[in-house]
Amino acid sequence: METIAVEDMVLTAGKPAPLGATWDGVGTNFALFSEHATKVELCLFDSPDATQESRKIELTNNTAFVWHGYLTGIEPGQVYGYRVHGPYEPENGHRFNPNKVLLDPYAKSVVRAVTWDNSLFGYTIGDEKEDLSFDERDSAAYAPLGAVIDPSFEWGDDKLLETPWNKTIIYEAHVKGFTKLNPHVPEHLRGTYAGIASPAVISHLSKLGVTAIELMPIHHRVNERSYIDRGLNDYWGYNTLGFFAPDSRFSSKPNSIDHVREFKTMVKALHAAGIEVILDVVYNHTIEGNHMGPTFCFRGIDNLSYYRTMADNRRYYMDYTGCGNSLNMVHPTVIQTIMDSLRYWITEMHVDGFRFDLASTLARELYDVDHLSAFFDVIHQDPVISQVKLIAEPWDLGEGGYQVGNFPILWTEWNGKYRDKMREFVKGDSGLLGEFGMRLTGSSDLYEHSGRRPFASINFITCHDGFTLEDLVSYNDKHNEANKEDNRDGESHNNSWNCGAEGETDDPKIKALRYQQKRNFMALLMFSIGVPMISGGDELGRTQGGNNNSYCQDNEISWYQWDLDDEDKKFLAFVEKVIAIRKSQLVIERKDFFKGEIEEDGKPVKDVAWFGANGKPMSDSDWNDGNNKCLGVLFDGRILTEVDQDTSVIEQGKSLFLIANASHTDVPFKLPNYKYLENWTVILDTAQPERSEETWNGGVVPARSVMLLERR
Repeated sequence: METIAVEDMVLTAGKPAPLGATWDGVGTNFALFSEHATKVELCLFDSPDATQESRKIELTNNTAFVWHGYLTGIEPGQVYGYRVHGPYEPENGHRFNPNKVLLDPYAKSVVRAVTWDNSLFGYTIGDEKEDLSFDERDSAAYAPLGAVIDPSFEWGDDKLLETPWNKTIIYEAHVKGFTKLNPHVPEHLRGTYAGIASPAVISHLSKLGVTAIELMPIHHRVNERSYIDRGLNDYWGYNTLGFFAPDSRFSSKPNSIDHVREFKTMVKALHAAGIEVILDVVYNHTIEGNHMGPTFCFRGIDNLSYYRTMADNRRYYMDYTGCGNSLNMVHPTVIQTIMDSLRYWITEMHVDGFRFDLASTLARELYDVDHLSAFFDVIHQDPVISQVKLIAEPWDLGEGGYQVGNFPILWTEWNGKYRDKMREFVKGDSGLLGEFGMRLTGSSDLYEHSGRRPFASINFITCHDGFTLEDLVSYNDKHNEANKEDNRDGESHNNSWNCGAEGETDDPKIKALRYQQKRNFMALLMFSIGVPMISGGDELGRTQGGNNNSYCQDNEISWYQWDLDDEDKKFLAFVEKVIAIRKSQLVIERKDFFKGEIEEDGKPVKDVAWFGANGKPMSDSDWNDGNNKCLGVLFDGRILTEVDQDTSVIEQGKSLFLIANASHTDVPFKLPNYKYLENWTVILDTAQPERSEETWNGGVVPARSVMLLERR
């Protein structure tokens, strides 16, 4: 391509890689993939508030379906979008409409959010032909716009922390909700990345003892029009539009490119405190929805390449997510986009790992979930992505989408079976001892067959999706009326128990029982083998008033409450205590599954053993007795050691005895009569949380309680 003068700039051919807008200190290279486009125009805007582009520059160079050009004089802060020409044939999967300004899929910063208007749709709303019609209105005044960034940042010696999985404790949090009401965070920083980086928040996480914060989606999202029409807001943020840009709504300066630097500053501050950053990422669908959705980005750039369409009618989309569309994981450029995004967040933003929303969708190549899909193959072979923490939400809404236990090596999974069975056990359901024992000891039935270890199981009782811990013990039924869907939304089968009254109560006995049940849940979570995950705010007694689907509640329903009464403060101290106990016990932080019977000095020794209340090993009849809701488990830690780089022993494992009584009555409990099982000390009792360091050789285990003994 010859050099062309464009007013005060010079346009040259540029390069097809990397995709996106790349500033080199002199000018900016622009590169956009579109396999089926006939023409691509780069649109430059004078500001995020501009209603029309000031310059429109055709990119005439096309290399392997990448349209590219280099412009001198284009600096960080330049606002831009695209107009892409091509056939408008929805029945054949093509939805090009150059009247719509489109966001660059690789935009590193989104400086203008969507203002909903009918011109944002590629078809004319209300036309009898629906999406087969063609809309000629210009969307420039309302479309999302990207901006060129300067990626430089003073990271110093910051690097990924690489906390071992067996020593990881995850805290799931929402950027805004976590800090919005925190009185110890400067008011102008509440609800922002900078708010999380504030000393008060980092101090809270450090004192709590967690090792990683898992942030709910921070990729740039769009607030759905249907939410706005109902007076609601997309709080959770699972309607992603930009896979490279941090969501500007969490920036203290939302209309500038500073939010990229603000995000990096947050990561650096968390790393300095020894806390990893994990991102909840949504690569399975986008905000553009089904065939009646808007045209913001991918749909207008190359619909047929980016989305899975129905084989017999390309007008319609495959939908494994319930959100209207699914990204086309069969197309190499879609896989490249996701991989480039992941590498960007690791190398440029220094995040330590990812939790993949509805991950089964990403594994679908043709129809069934394929565990050797291109997605997994590429990740496993990637020298950067394969080295960070990879967490799957192992299900989607399609047939065969529930895949707990079936993800390949390198992957950990949200263990939905752990959540369900622990909830059932603690509330006192019958016939659960066998599965309770399996979940407590790392779910070997789910993960060992694939060569994975106990830390493949991300154990959790609650998460953002569902009841908070406080609500789990306070409500039998969901109360989602505020969502304005007549309480039809949200999960109806919650395995919750209100302890005798629905919702708030002044009854001291019910309130005391609720706190004890919360202690039971938190103790079992921390003493289970695997990786524990706390839902942010549970340690504070956070309630959503029985709302178990607060996706659209960007208000006090969802924001974390920091005004703690005396009981809440005691519970917070309890959570800090059980986390500290976990971190002090090698036998709980173990890297391998229990083997049952092993050898020590040539003699058989059980590294895990189960006992009934009579002090004898559990028999088959004990396990199968539906009325039996109490058992003890010995974790023999004598053969466990932790060594330093010189293989010198720096910590010797200790043996623990855990007693769980889910019955509504007290249970007399005898300890096993073995010589080497003498000298037990109580280090935790959920019925008497202030009790510790007390010798215990058997006695009454209170109703609905958990005890942990340590052999001294």
